[in-house]
Amino acid sequence: MWFRRDLRLLDNPALLAAIARAQADGDGQVVPLFVLDPTLWDGAGPVRQAYLVASLDALGASLGRSLLIRHGNPAAVVAEVVAAIGATSVHIAEDFAPYGMRRDAAVAQALGKVPLVRTGSAYAVSPGRVLKGDGTPYRVFTPFYRGWMAHGWRAPAGDIPVSVDWAMPLECQGRPSVPDLGDLTLPQAGEQAAWQRWMEYQEQSLGAYKDERNRPDLNTTSQLSHHLRWGEIHPRSMLAELTDEHEVFRKELCWREFYADVLFQTPKSTTQSLNSKYDSMQWSTGSASDAAFAAWAQGRTGFPLVDAGMRQLRAEGWIHNRVRMVVASFLIKDLHITWQRGAAEFMYYLRDADLASNVHGWQWTAGCGTDAAPFYRVFNPIAQSLRFDPNGDYVRRYIPELRHLAGPDALEPWNQPTGYDHGYPAQIVDHAVERQVALDAHQAIR
Repeated sequence: MWFRRDLRLLDNPALLAAIARAQADGDGQVVPLFVLDPTLWDGAGPVRQAYLVASLDALGASLGRSLLIRHGNPAAVVAEVVAAIGATSVHIAEDFAPYGMRRDAAVAQALGKVPLVRTGSAYAVSPGRVLKGDGTPYRVFTPFYRGWMAHGWRAPAGDIPVSVDWAMPLECQGRPSVPDLGDLTLPQAGEQAAWQRWMEYQEQSLGAYKDERNRPDLNTTSQLSHHLRWGEIHPRSMLAELTDEHEVFRKELCWREFYADVLFQTPKSTTQSLNSKYDSMQWSTGSASDAAFAAWAQGRTGFPLVDAGMRQLRAEGWIHNRVRMVVASFLIKDLHITWQRGAAEFMYYLRDADLASNVHGWQWTAGCGTDAAPFYRVFNPIAQSLRFDPNGDYVRRYIPELRHLAGPDALEPWNQPTGYDHGYPAQIVDHAVERQVALDAHQAIR
């Protein structure tokens, strides 16, 4: 069993298939394998690296410390393990991302006559399954959601047998060193932590999600995205416990599957806009652009909601979804910097960094992707903060320079006599002016 983005034992069809094959072969032995792929490891930021190490530790514990970790090119490593133990099959959950599909094709070729058996995926409905009546893919979420619901999904897979003979026939090369995250503290990783969080969320906050999901000052989002990203819990397990009153939350799970489908259908969209004309817009470049990007990334733009979001990213490896849209809009439409640069920053720092959700979330905000908000719909960071952080609690949580300002005063420090007394920066741009610049640039490519 070659684990990748499914670091769990429950509801894992690929693992069950491996166990069934081992039992059919007679010896009952299964080698649980994880390959530390330098292509993925070296391209990840320290937050993702640290979380992966913690998740592997949790998986290893659940396997009685029988998780075989090997380092190197998966095509070579998997073939080496198979040859060393005489394995009759290799089992995986299917990967639909561009690199993952190329990697798996190379592994299948390297295995020769030993089959690479694909069972299940990281999604309730695998990419490519939900299509229009004419057989073409969807580019708009709402009809995709209807098709996704009509398609449906299997019930959660059964538990693994308690008598599995886990084997480690080769030396385990171990987990890599954990990178230094400074003051950043990650939440507990692993399958047990994922289920604990999901059960607590259902009891405490799921009922409020519909009404409060856009409020970063309230703790009513699930924060299960990192658990889903690493497959510590399967979305099908969560969907099985939702009712019709939880449709808004169910749609959020579907957005993840929609973006995975779009990436599968259009792999070039990892770096290129789905609407290619937006890549030819007049974007800001040069040293001034670099300075503006640095101010944005460090949370020093002078717009409190934007700065709180970017500081939350550096402090926690996570940002509330509403704030993700606000900070993305600010980078693209106030600073005129391409979505690709912002998406790369998110991929580096987010603990839940998922390629499909990240690039297509950014393209949605940029107006160049699927089901896009039109480019001329520009988020006003001040209006957004007054609406969704009305008492300024979220802003004060991440911006100590504004904690002396009570209530909504923290959202507009320029209106307060003492607003800048503690070192908070002035606004680096005039939102109204830059909004018009963005609209003019958009008009030029229409």
